[in-house]
Amino acid sequence: MSAKKTALTVLSAGLLVPAMLVVPAHAAPTPPTDAKGQPPKAPAAAAPPASMSTVGGALLGKPGVQVNLLAGAPALPTSLTGRSWIVADAETGEVLAANNAHWRLPPASTLKMLFADTVLPSLPKDQVHKVTEQEMAGVGAGSSLVGVKEDHEYSVHDLWLGVFLRSGNDAVHVLASMNGGIDKTVKDMQAHAEELQALDTHVVSPDGYDAPEQVSSAYDLTLIARSGLQKQDFREYCGTAEAKFPGRQEAGKPREYFEIQNTNRLMTGSSGLSPYKGIAGVKNGNTTMAGSTFTGAAQQGNKKLLVTVMNPASGGLNSVYEETADLFDWGFAAIGKVKAVGELVPPKSADTSSLGSPAQSHEHNSSAAGEGAGGGVGTALGVAGGALAVIAVGAYAVNRRWPRGPRGRRSGGGDDQVA
Repeated sequence: MSAKKTALTVLSAGLLVPAMLVVPAHAAPTPPTDAKGQPPKAPAAAAPPASMSTVGGALLGKPGVQVNLLAGAPALPTSLTGRSWIVADAETGEVLAANNAHWRLPPASTLKMLFADTVLPSLPKDQVHKVTEQEMAGVGAGSSLVGVKEDHEYSVHDLWLGVFLRSGNDAVHVLASMNGGIDKTVKDMQAHAEELQALDTHVVSPDGYDAPEQVSSAYDLTLIARSGLQKQDFREYCGTAEAKFPGRQEAGKPREYFEIQNTNRLMTGSSGLSPYKGIAGVKNGNTTMAGSTFTGAAQQGNKKLLVTVMNPASGGLNSVYEETADLFDWGFAAIGKVKAVGELVPPKSADTSSLGSPAQSHEHNSSAAGEGAGGGVGTALGVAGGALAVIAVGAYAVNRRWPRGPRGRRSGGGDDQVA
């Protein structure tokens, strides 16, 4: 972790201190707003398809809210306006509630989770690369940037910090070039999505920049996050609140660095929000076509949740985070008091034949909670203390409990400018 300050801390059960941070103006542009200070609106919402994918269960293929409340279960929040959202138990894979879970919508920078889950394992983090003009040429107009410059050298580690913290499309394009180019990377991402059974996802650009037919779904983004969080480096990057990024590089002079801050407001507590207790990542996005999107992971006690919200219909720049926090609150209160409406399916290659009871499943996977391509989440990361010093690292371990028996299949078809 040389030449960077990484903010990785565990939120205590009783104390949560908002981070008081300022991002340098040159680090990255802020999301665009209209004359009223609101985020750009996606095109008027069409109705969700009458029939969608049934991967994960038949109820998840139906439009509208799906939830089975048992005695004593809390009611869903009344403030929800997202076109699509999902709440899932990160450990068991049970979907606690969902709304249009398989609606294929533009994902914005949440698609960078798939980019990272696909490419991150193939590039050594200490590899150093000199950026070329050609690598920067394809970055879309208005993209979110971390500040990568041509003819400057960056480590793979530096570039991933730029991807996760500042949603830097410039860093994505350089890493994609190192992976063999944009076209190869898009093909790799599509193949990995299919392996994960994220079958609503169609990849056009690796950074999530708005493109015709580039879509994903709340269900798929949750599957992708669960896979990514099984990887130690992925967990580290998405759970980093603040770091130093390489700046100007001149011969005979020490390299300059500048501070960058994570754009995940539930982690940093910026823009009037408080950090969410137990937050562990994962990725946010915002474009004209997608509106605001967010996938988050959080832990409270021994309960671990994944929540995805896509394109809230009302509110300002904080609305996607506020609705996510409301769903986290509901999910932590509802675990054990609702009947699952579906499940997060395992990757196609996962071997579920040897898994028996939940206890056996837990034991079988405890030793496999490090690197891997399957669903699991590692370290619980949060923000505590104004200095954002490293205080401790706690476990946010999620064991693979792959469901057994027949699983639903897809029934049919269906960034970043700033994200």
